[in-house]
Amino acid sequence: MDVILRQIGQLLISAIPTIICLLIVWGAYLFLVHNKLKQVLEQRHALTQGAIVQAQKEIAAAESRTAEYEERVREARGQIYKAQQARRQQVMDQRNAALAEARRQSVETVRTARAAVEQDVKAAQAALEQQSDALADQVIETVLKTASAAGGAR
Repeated sequence: MDVILRQIGQLLISAIPTIICLLIVWGAYLFLVHNKLKQVLEQRHALTQGAIVQAQKEIAAAESRTAEYEERVREARGQIYKAQQARRQQVMDQRNAALAEARRQSVETVRTARAAVEQDVKAAQAALEQQSDALADQVIETVLKTASAAGGAR
């Protein structure tokens, strides 16, 4: 067992330069590479995070502009709808006014026509009365003439 312990001791003593070399390489790595690499990664992370934050701000601004645009579009549609409604109402009012005027004119035309027909009826009745009187006189005269001619011929 002594031999084994001596061999282990010699192995450890001969490994000391290797351990020292590894510690030097590890220290050089930390000093030369690791710190620089850590700084670069932190810088990259900061830039990446900054870009993400900037992108989020831009997205928020774009969403705000989009919401504002949609609100303006809604307002414009509302105004267009109101203008269309006003135009429809104006057209309906004009149509109703034209219909009322046409009704008024037709009523006036019918009234005038009725008055003319009544005058024609009165004139025709008066003419018929005159003609009937004249015909009655002619019939009486004819009957009387025929009666007197028949009475004198007897």
